[in-house]
Amino acid sequence: MTDAMTDLLFRADPYLREATARVSGHTPEGAILLDRTVFYPTGGGQPGDSGHLDWPGGRIAIATTVKAGAQVALVPAEPLPLPPVGASVRHWLDWDRRHRHMRLHTALHLLSVVLPYPVTGGQIGTDRARLDFDMPDPPDDIQAVAAALADLVDRDLAVTEDWITDEELAANPGLVKTLSVRPPAGQRRVRLVRIGQGVQQIDLQPCGGTHVARTGEVGALRLGRIEKKGRQNRRVTIELDD
Repeated sequence: MTDAMTDLLFRADPYLREATARVSGHTPEGAILLDRTVFYPTGGGQPGDSGHLDWPGGRIAIATTVKAGAQVALVPAEPLPLPPVGASVRHWLDWDRRHRHMRLHTALHLLSVVLPYPVTGGQIGTDRARLDFDMPDPPDDIQAVAAALADLVDRDLAVTEDWITDEELAANPGLVKTLSVRPPAGQRRVRLVRIGQGVQQIDLQPCGGTHVARTGEVGALRLGRIEKKGRQNRRVTIELDD
């Protein structure tokens, strides 16, 4: 196992579905380390990617992807022989699953605009996602929340990224909406996800996940249950309506 960092190809292009790479090592648990990858590792409420990996003389299904220090580890779906260290491989995403994660992750950012309360937790699945808010009382008009969410999708706003330094983030604490998970410190820069541009901007917050390019790509949504989770905590669920 090596300490070299994995080149995160999904960071530059979240729509990249496959790539070649070289095996840089194996973890003690039997996961595969690559020098570069299109697979997103579990983090920030977004599940790790799945797919498969091919090399001369072998093929293996990948059940999930996780972080391994500064590297990304692909976890095989079953205990089969692994590609040797140094081997050239090609790996493919389960794109339909990843794209649904991207749509829902962007939808959660929109939900945090419609319900501007501190976020205490969140989770993304393939069909639904949820945010927990520090919100003492539920919204008075649930239909108005659903309509506002649909309007932000229909506006087809651009979703882009920017980067700031750790010091700039420390000087702008209002950018951070989450109370339970803080942006990683000590890496000299922090990625921001921006929705809308100029006077059309509606959201800007630290995020390391993958997103669609425009809000219109999120598609139709259903607003699910709003559950009480503690004295001031409310869990709001959204679902893809397709």
